[in-house]
Amino acid sequence: MEESSKGIIKEVLHLPTESFTETEMLLYWNKYAQRLGEKGYKIMESLLLINDPKLNGTAITIELPNEGSKLDFEKEIHGLLGHLKGHLHNHDITIEVMVNESVENKRSFNDQDRYNRFLEINPNIELLRSTFGLDLDV
Repeated sequence: MEESSKGIIKEVLHLPTESFTETEMLLYWNKYAQRLGEKGYKIMESLLLINDPKLNGTAITIELPNEGSKLDFEKEIHGLLGHLKGHLHNHDITIEVMVNESVENKRSFNDQDRYNRFLEINPNIELLRSTFGLDLDV
């Protein structure tokens, strides 16, 4: 019995730990995202491409907008890690997921505020308004 169980235990070999650049990491990160998109995993693809991950040594940090996207990302993290470790020949790679829910000031706009904003974007709005005799109810 002991002899058969010894055959199951594999000896841990030294796994490769070659150095790589952030550019190389981004290349394989984007290829993995593209492959997921082609397979129909659009949510995971968009999470991977939501912003560029940052590299610090062998630690990769990605910022996601909320806890829900973090949970979705972490469900699929092992496939991404395997892909990166294999292609970059470095088995020390780790991925840290940060949630950055930047609070945005949302103000309520009245019609005049909206019109002024549109006028900044496209000054031809004033020509349109005057040509058709449009008025704002302010």
